[in-house]
Amino acid sequence: MPLFSPVGGSSASTSGRSHGLTALATRFAVDRLARTILQLLLTCVVLASLAYADWDFSLIARRAGSLYGPSVEGRQRLEAWKAMLGGQKPASDLEQLQRVNAFFNRELRYVEDIDLWHMDDYWATPVQSLWKGAGDCEDFAIAKYFSLRQWGMPAEKLLITYVKVLNPERAHMVLTYYPDAHGEPLVLDSLLDTIEPADARKDLLPVYAFNGEGVWLPDATDSTIGSNSMAGDIKQLSRWQDVLNKMKAEGFPVEGNTP
Repeated sequence: MPLFSPVGGSSASTSGRSHGLTALATRFAVDRLARTILQLLLTCVVLASLAYADWDFSLIARRAGSLYGPSVEGRQRLEAWKAMLGGQKPASDLEQLQRVNAFFNRELRYVEDIDLWHMDDYWATPVQSLWKGAGDCEDFAIAKYFSLRQWGMPAEKLLITYVKVLNPERAHMVLTYYPDAHGEPLVLDSLLDTIEPADARKDLLPVYAFNGEGVWLPDATDSTIGSNSMAGDIKQLSRWQDVLNKMKAEGFPVEGNTP
């Protein structure tokens, strides 16, 4: 049962598909032309550039040391990330999800922002998280997202999803993966080593979700997991833009204008 379903068409197609799981799933079937038009209209081209360009880990490590101070352990974790991404890519999407999920759940300790960054809400880059060896829910989700995108996984298969955990009630963020138009989404969670189908995560209530193509909100008339409508441009998320700008400063190649 999808938490959210990515969309890529016009407002008319969105309004006709805003109710329930089946309607949401059909949004994966939006034609290639509509998706291309949407991508051209969106000004956040930085994300795609980060995902497809080669990453110079020697430069990134030097920049990290300059920006965040020397860290032998941080450099080792960065090298481990490089080795994972540069090794033989798993053949299937599921194997890629498992590899990335296991890597970050193993390499990073879960630490709240207030304790790690002395801020109530801070979105770290993957390099910052690896340099610290820690992060909270959104840092895990962001790091997994960029890793999978670097392996070439399409953006429409991935959503960083902000949710409310129902018991005990608290804010949380996960990465959700959508195999196809009708497949059951999978949830990659910093608090679980296993990758669970969304239908098994009835403890999660979606608040909003995003990827490089837009931001989505759940349907106001349907509080069940799986209903949503497109809300707007990814540039609405200032913290996400901050992550992209920090990654540029860390040495990740960026084509075009920085948002």
